[in-house]
Amino acid sequence: MIRINQIRIPVQKDEATALRKKIQKLLKTNHPYTYQIVRKSLDARDKANLLHIYTVDVKFEDFSKIPPNIINNKDIMLTKEKKYEFPCHRSDILRDDTDEAVYRPIIIGAGPAGYFAALQLARAGYRPIVYERGKCVEERTKDVEDFWQGETPICANSNVSFGEGGAGTFSDGKLNTGIKDKDGRIQAVIQDFIRFGAPEEIGYLNKPHIGTDVLKQVMQTMRKEICSLGGEIYFSHQLTAVTHISDTRLALTILDLQKNQTMDVETMACILAIGHSARDTFAMLQTAGVAMEAKSFAMGLRIEHSQAMVNASQYGISEQAKLLPAADYKMTYRSSKGRSVYSFCMCPGGFVVNASSGEGQSVVNGMSNHGRDEENANSAIVVNVTPEDFDADGFAEYGVLAGVEFQKKYERLAYEAGNGKIPVQRFEDYKENRVSTEFGSVRPNIRGSYQFANLNNCLPAYINDAIIEGILDYDRKLKGFSSGDAMLSGIESRTSSPVRIIRDAAYRSGYTGLFPCGEGAGYAGGITSAAVDGIKVAEAVADYINSKTV
Repeated sequence: MIRINQIRIPVQKDEATALRKKIQKLLKTNHPYTYQIVRKSLDARDKANLLHIYTVDVKFEDFSKIPPNIINNKDIMLTKEKKYEFPCHRSDILRDDTDEAVYRPIIIGAGPAGYFAALQLARAGYRPIVYERGKCVEERTKDVEDFWQGETPICANSNVSFGEGGAGTFSDGKLNTGIKDKDGRIQAVIQDFIRFGAPEEIGYLNKPHIGTDVLKQVMQTMRKEICSLGGEIYFSHQLTAVTHISDTRLALTILDLQKNQTMDVETMACILAIGHSARDTFAMLQTAGVAMEAKSFAMGLRIEHSQAMVNASQYGISEQAKLLPAADYKMTYRSSKGRSVYSFCMCPGGFVVNASSGEGQSVVNGMSNHGRDEENANSAIVVNVTPEDFDADGFAEYGVLAGVEFQKKYERLAYEAGNGKIPVQRFEDYKENRVSTEFGSVRPNIRGSYQFANLNNCLPAYINDAIIEGILDYDRKLKGFSSGDAMLSGIESRTSSPVRIIRDAAYRSGYTGLFPCGEGAGYAGGITSAAVDGIKVAEAVADYINSKTV
């Protein structure tokens, strides 16, 4: 197979035809071949000449017919297709109901980490059992929509944080990641998403995304496959206790939230894929003696701009620009006090959503459908906070959970500032430390109720100062970013887990049989990285079970 890099095609309506012609010109052969797009990115440095940059893989029907002279081109090379394979199968002994239940791995959490772990284990014959405190995505969606519309109070176990698909289900569904992976797990995750209903373009776009509308359907299809392969999934079931039985066994106490009944389940291996907002589970694990540590994360506000303004700044206003999808951006800044300030979870053509997971808190996140066709662009502008900040704020006594209490404090302040609604403020008024009285050119596109408030009262002063510095600096890169009419809302406090559950090189906690996994355990930062971590931990669990049963 031949890989061709750096194929530059001007943005146009019929790029497929232009790409075929360019490939044919580069190959200089009449021998039959097929090609597949591997990567597609945008070069918008010259607004008068917008280009898509393609990488393609070419397969010849007869490999011997590959013209030898074309390999001399620095952008054309031989390559081999590498597919991920799960290394450790167990279908020989874990095939039917006569198998000992203790050999079936238990997975706590049905987010990307938990589901991809379950999928690989189910395919390999381990018949995993998944317990998720939230509801299936169909019921969860109704609970969330009813809360946003003010028809029902927030449901503590079925909201933007808890339920099938995890917190990423109500987000933009971005799949780009900065993690390195030489074993093909990232591509395996992408290909499974496509198999379960995501568009094929996520396989090659430089910044792939699914969108919350499509991701909901993908999760349902994924659930069906796990179950068809012998796995079991139980919703509204929460882990409430962990007990060490022996050197090879754990007892898990599971609460059926609908029946309000508990049951004890024994297992050799439990994957903890609990998500970044499972505060009660963190507390239970601390009491049980599971080793954890406080970790840094970031906190700040959401900012909304006109998507048209972002498009014009990033693409220009040419006819070519009109053919492109909603533009995104990525911003970074180092404040005068040394704080990192950066954009997070940027949602082109999306919504700001009330992402609270309990009463008395105001938390926001960003969400886009696949079409990204809403009027506003939004992203979080967040500032790094550290365990030293938690201690300085008076939470040292909480130890590893100090970051959780730090989050709670400022989420309560935001709730009080907005009288239970999402507090919002124009950037000009935020700078001047005054409550807004009217909207300017940008009106909030928020799912959930909101009202004017002073967001300066919702965060520490050092975060407010750093956000203002950052937004003013970003205007140099994206004209209009620091417009006084830009809308802020708060607070964005769940960027990542405030704790890390300690694990060793074999992905195991020091607590027998526990395998911390994904974003909630402190080892991932998005859908793809969480899914990849789920696969890695599934491999470790399979190896562990086999080592104890052979």
